Amino acid sequence: MRQLSDQDAVFLYSETAHSNSNVTLLHIYDQSTAPGGKVRFKSILAHVENRLDRVPVLRERVRKVPFGLGRPYWVEDENFSLEYHVRHIALPKPGDWRQFCIQASRIHARPLDLNRPLWEMYVIEGLDSFLDLPRGSFALLLKIHHAAIDLEHGCEITTVLHDLSPQSPAHEPPEPWFPAAPPGDVALLARALTHSVLFPMQRLRRMARAVATVVPAVVSRFVEVVRKPEHVVVTRFNTVVSPHRVFDTRRFPLAEFEAVRSLVRGATVNDAVLGVCGGGLRRYLELQGELPECSLTASATLGVRVDGSHELAWARVRLGTDITDPVARLAMIREQTAASAEMTNTVCARELTDGARFAPEATIAMTSKMLAYASVRLGRWAPLANCTIANVPGPAVPLYLKGARMTYFSAIMPISDGMGLVFSVTSYDDKIIVSFTSCFEQLPDPEVFAQCVRDSFQEYLALAAGRKRSSHAGAGRASARRPSRRKKLAPLSV
Repeated sequence: MRQLSDQDAVFLYSETAHSNSNVTLLHIYDQSTAPGGKVRFKSILAHVENRLDRVPVLRERVRKVPFGLGRPYWVEDENFSLEYHVRHIALPKPGDWRQFCIQASRIHARPLDLNRPLWEMYVIEGLDSFLDLPRGSFALLLKIHHAAIDLEHGCEITTVLHDLSPQSPAHEPPEPWFPAAPPGDVALLARALTHSVLFPMQRLRRMARAVATVVPAVVSRFVEVVRKPEHVVVTRFNTVVSPHRVFDTRRFPLAEFEAVRSLVRGATVNDAVLGVCGGGLRRYLELQGELPECSLTASATLGVRVDGSHELAWARVRLGTDITDPVARLAMIREQTAASAEMTNTVCARELTDGARFAPEATIAMTSKMLAYASVRLGRWAPLANCTIANVPGPAVPLYLKGARMTYFSAIMPISDGMGLVFSVTSYDDKIIVSFTSCFEQLPDPEVFAQCVRDSFQEYLALAAGRKRSSHAGAGRASARRPSRRKKLAPLSV
């Protein structure tokens, strides 16, 4: 038995009837690489059962403390049934990408049963009409509660379920598992009271860090709403969300994103992704006649280095949706991310020195909820940001499920009131996958939005190709003008 962290408890308690905290990981496979060219559902079920012990949370459910006197606990589920969690479905004919996105969105939108382990897995067949994926592909959709998964290390559960080669090791009989009996209400109350008596200062310090992180953001934004409401940019994505979700995605070669980032000195691939997302937002809102005069803002993850290790940190970034020139937009984004990364490095290092870090995702979640409440009371929304752009690290090497090679990896993210658009950015197989999640009422035409993102990328790519041609042509002309440096030969002597 272990207690949920502050961050995980926030994700659990922030759910509403129309906004849950599900994270859905999508994997698609080419089964032609599997032995016999076919992967059976029964073998996948046995494979998952064999590896359950590597991910304990898959057999644990949430046990709440009576009267809410403490954070809930993870306890082993005495009635665990693998067949309940792993399910088998197929798309109707023709089995195209649009049907797949609709089905995945519906599964993602359904809340999880909080009385069972917080995950479901769907093996989806019938993917016969995907344009850029092998015929006969199948998908593995893993829906798991945000309280049970750390997105910064989200691919760990994917890695556990897969192998590094098509030769999957033979299954050994799973070890017998005997769940421990969960504690009763009296035991949980006694534990909560004991913690309150023995560790009051630790709890107060944790609360103080949370308040110190959240309150300044809430106060500053609240003051901005009250005194300068015209400065708060509100779009269709910053209203109350419905229970219905939409999802789509576009894949891009990593090498082409490398070309895009070369348009601005010092820009990273992450900067290029932000520029493409900003350009896509600009195009879509312009089509709807809803493009604000000032720039939209994203709550985005930035890569920083702390004590020699790579970390993800959150920052607010203006996306330059008010800038027509794509290169100028990318340059503005680069200037911001460079400054934010330097500041975040200092803050993270100080927090690690102090011994603890309050999770930025929890800060954003709590701040958004408080701002949403304040805004409703004022009769208008005051978004912390207009959208979220989150990096979901993908596997660095090709992975296989029962011999079938994984060809696609992406994620559907949770959205909430006031934050109805979330981009997830994943990388796998030398490709960058840019996906987005929204609600149907805010984004009734996801295929149009997806095309706007692709058009934004193509605009950047054309500029990068044009600059490359110009540089090659300039180098050729310089070479033609360069005088010959061959030495004159002395006359032969006789």
